[in-house]
Amino acid sequence: MTGKGTMDESILVCVYYGPNGAKLIRRGCKIASRLDCPLYIVSIDPAPADELDHEKSQYIESWKKLAEEYGATEFILKDNEKRPVVKVIGEVAREKGVTQIIIGQTAKSRWEEITKGSFVNILLKELPFIDLHIISVSRELRGHDGDYEKGCHAYLVRDGTQYKISFNHTNEAQYEGIFFKETGTDFNNGTFKFMKDGEMLEIHVTEDYVTEKEKLGV
Repeated sequence: MTGKGTMDESILVCVYYGPNGAKLIRRGCKIASRLDCPLYIVSIDPAPADELDHEKSQYIESWKKLAEEYGATEFILKDNEKRPVVKVIGEVAREKGVTQIIIGQTAKSRWEEITKGSFVNILLKELPFIDLHIISVSRELRGHDGDYEKGCHAYLVRDGTQYKISFNHTNEAQYEGIFFKETGTDFNNGTFKFMKDGEMLEIHVTEDYVTEKEKLGV
């Protein structure tokens, strides 16, 4: 994306380690391309760059490649960063004249607070004139290509001593997530992916019912 024409808009994508980083970058690229405006990508880590483990380093390298492939204006790594994440994002946003920020719904570790809502409120107070895009968890199940259908919104409801999958939101729904149905089956057999206590979990479902109740503390 060269020769940016709409300089009154600027996109900042915030990525953290995990499978959703690439998805966020692609979403940011689509928006930036449509608006013909600068695209910035930022990752924040409390550790120095030369102390990051192999997995984290691989994520960063892959994001850098994506940034180059999509013609991003700049990839920014804020390492050895001890300040609150929201303060760092705010600083970058002001420095780059950002008008729209993209974050993921299921960020972990230092960004667990995103899923609880407090991070969003703090960020909006820090940057009240910036549009905030919160991208939901990917409806793809990693490592199982071809074994499952595309995920759909679902819930777990209590049925006596068991939990049952439901596709309707009711007051009885105790967990919300994405259900991946196994291909080639007429029954609701598959995997339910959901957030519990700030952690992303996957749980097996057989003919509507959860078969790993211990993950739900049952």
